[in-house]
Amino acid sequence: MDIRFVERKDLKEKPDWNKLGFGKYFTDYMFAMDWDRENEWHDARIIPYGPIEFEPACVVLHYAQETFEGLKAYRREDGKIQLFRPEMNAKRMQNSNERLCMPKVPVDIFVDAIKALVEKEKDWVPTLPNTSLYIRPVVFATEEALGVHMATNYTFLIILSPVGMYYAEGLNPVKIMIEDELVRAVQGGTGFTKCGGNYAGSIAGQVKAEKEGYDQVLWLDGATKTFVEEVGSMNIMFKIDGEIYTAPIEGTVLPGVTRDSMLHILRDWGYKVNETHLKATDLMRFGHEGRLEEVFGTGTAAVISPVGRLKFKDDVITINDMKTGELTQKLYDTLTGIQWGRLPDKYGWTVEVC
Repeated sequence: MDIRFVERKDLKEKPDWNKLGFGKYFTDYMFAMDWDRENEWHDARIIPYGPIEFEPACVVLHYAQETFEGLKAYRREDGKIQLFRPEMNAKRMQNSNERLCMPKVPVDIFVDAIKALVEKEKDWVPTLPNTSLYIRPVVFATEEALGVHMATNYTFLIILSPVGMYYAEGLNPVKIMIEDELVRAVQGGTGFTKCGGNYAGSIAGQVKAEKEGYDQVLWLDGATKTFVEEVGSMNIMFKIDGEIYTAPIEGTVLPGVTRDSMLHILRDWGYKVNETHLKATDLMRFGHEGRLEEVFGTGTAAVISPVGRLKFKDDVITINDMKTGELTQKLYDTLTGIQWGRLPDKYGWTVEVC
């Protein structure tokens, strides 16, 4: 793929790697590429990061034809930079785009564009422990027209942001509220896609949880409001009586890259993994009976996030005395060890950039 390069006049000052937070700083350059029916994907370019201009009638503003992804670049101890399973993000974006009637970005273009941009911005990959370069690909409709239809023009954009830990508290357990009124996704909808509308619709639940002193929302299935599915920003897993339980991928749960990786590792370690429907009432009962041993969320941003407290209606349970569980810590150490190159990658998941 030929990529045109447009140089910016003044480069930004790098932020303090010790004070990155998450998604607050952005690199000097971004990748852009356009699609139309005649030329399909064309005009690949790396250009200065900055505002993008489009018309007030741009389709994405009115009908939300937009999908995005999230992955990271990691600096190894030897100074080299690598990605983690980028082809899986590419295929998930293809599935998201198909559901929203948007053109698919070919896997090779997706991966090659990320590699080219990360290599150009290699000095932005932080060097401190637990820091990385977050990668945000996004596709959105750019046609200037009103009327609900598949647009005739789209842009594929990639931006980069050096980040620290997703949660300020790091790997300390978070508190989760199970939402029993609002729903996130239903069968036949867009729950399995990574589109902005899914996240916009979840904010009301997040605000509600925060008002009650909780960090995140655990959503129930949209049909019966009975079975636990996923948290707003991550998949979730439960260790019950020594076995692992998590919601199945059936159209309402995001097929997380970290989720898939964790399940692969867990099965390798000999754990019985149950991808099945789990009632919220049973989950709370297991907590009271002492059978709910560990709970943890999984996702690219946080990697793994232990859960120390669950609330459902007026019922509250504490998991593992609000401490990070032994399995949770082992999973975090193993996956991040592979991602940062501290442990051998026997699964072939990492892709070296430079």
